[in-house]
Order: sequence, then structure tokens, then C-alpha cells
Amino acid sequence: MIKPNGVSSLFLVFLIFILSLISLELIIPTTSPIAEDQTPEKHEIFVEEGGSYTNVNPVALAMMLKNKDFLLINVHIPYEGEIDKTDLFIPYNEIEQNLEKLPVDKNTKIVLYCRTNRMSDIAARILVKLGYTNVWSLDGGMIVWKLKGFPLIDRRSR
Repeated sequence: MIKPNGVSSLFLVFLIFILSLISLELIIPTTSPIAEDQTPEKHEIFVEEGGSYTNVNPVALAMMLKNKDFLLINVHIPYEGEIDKTDLFIPYNEIEQNLEKLPVDKNTKIVLYCRTNRMSDIAARILVKLGYTNVWSLDGGMIVWKLKGFPLIDRRSR
């Protein structure tokens, strides 16, 4: 069927479909954690005073946990759950007051996480400033970890 202005119904349906795909991309871009595929990724974050730490996505951390060779620290406060095989709980703002809990060898791999990555980012920067050279942080924290289908443990009394 041709409309009076010469545009077919099929063309209008196609145009609406394309526009809806474009708007969906604007709402949920392919770079969001929701749309991200299950590819392990990591990237280096440089700290202003020198040094760096590595952000790692949930898929990569899950793979690392299969052959765990690092210290896994939950730095989130207040407690909102944990990832299996967590070794320590040190509040992000008390890292320097808990140095006795951290490895003496500053080359030891340490992976930090919190709920969103904000607190673990702060803790990672503190560790790098203290001279730790193998610091990692879970990108997106426990929220993205759970969105990717990985389990969280909740040890709070119910």
C-alpha cells in the first residue's frame, strides 16, 4: 500500500524498527556492564603519585578464583555481602591502620572489591602509595559481579 505522500507501510515499519534499535542503544549502550559479553578483561589505572593498579572485570576474577594465588580483600563498609574465597575484611578507609594484616612482601598480588568499585578504588590507590606493586580491583564491584550471574554470600544474621 502506498500512502498519499508516496511512503509505503513496509518502509514506515522498517524505519520505526531502525529508530527503536538506535534508541535502545542510547538507553543500554553496548559498553555497559549489562550488554558486555562474558570476555575476561583487565586494564591498568595509573595513580597520580606514581605506580598503578589493575581493574579486572567479574569474568576475569571468576577465572582467577579457579586457581587462586592472591589475597582477596573486601573493603566495603558496611558489610553487604562477599565473594567466596574472601580472605580479609578491611574497611577501605582503614587500610593504613591495618598494615599488620597485609603481606610484608609488597609484590604479593592483592585483589580488592567493594559494592560498586568506589571504595576499592580508594583502597587500591592507598596500597599503591604504600608501595604495593601488584594491586587489583574488581571493576563494578559486587553489583556487576552479581549482574554477571556470579554468586554473593551473605553472612548477616536474619
